[in-house]
Amino acid sequence: MKRNLLTFSLIGCLAIFVACKNEKKNETTATDAEAVKEAPAAAVKYKAVPAESTIEWKGSKPTGEHTGTIAIESGVMTVKDGTLESGNFLIDMSSITVTDLEGDKKGDLEAHLKGTVEGKEDHFFNTEEHPTAAFEVTGIEEKDGKTMLSGNLTIKGNKKNISFPVSISENGDTATLTSDAFTINRTNWNVNYGSKSVFDDLGDKFINDDIELTVKVKAKKA
Repeated sequence: MKRNLLTFSLIGCLAIFVACKNEKKNETTATDAEAVKEAPAAAVKYKAVPAESTIEWKGSKPTGEHTGTIAIESGVMTVKDGTLESGNFLIDMSSITVTDLEGDKKGDLEAHLKGTVEGKEDHFFNTEEHPTAAFEVTGIEEKDGKTMLSGNLTIKGNKKNISFPVSISENGDTATLTSDAFTINRTNWNVNYGSKSVFDDLGDKFINDDIELTVKVKAKKA
């Protein structure tokens, strides 16, 4: 009896651990692209400061995870009475950086993600063919106590609308947009390499479809 209780306890602990490990933060649902939101005349325009703006990413597979950053190349946003009214941002995909590795392993993974390895160009982001991604604001609303930003995210020429929680702050001539961590399914943008939802012969050698992102944009009055 004690052995059975111990077994059930271990199974319960394992189930809790797996559930926590696979938790998706603010999982998005990719839908068809929507019309871009236009700013009212009274909104204040801000221009992104690339050196102080970034996207942090996290990807995972059964044996672990990797983290990194992507640079925001340029962008503008308009704010009225503390509310984001419109915006569009260009993302430099050739700036993909891995932050959890060093040396050759770091360089090899960055090259694979960018698609600069011969024969593996389209495994992930194929930055030679698609050097930039983009995000354009389509709406903003309050939902369950959070400010939800909706916009069209374009990656590899595929445009999908997503929503995720953000906060907006203004301080003098500066405005800052910061997102909570949120999750996208990369296969919605045709980033399919190693996906067991696309390929059925991978066994345990797969890469999770979900990519966790956190966005921070710092901007100055234009």
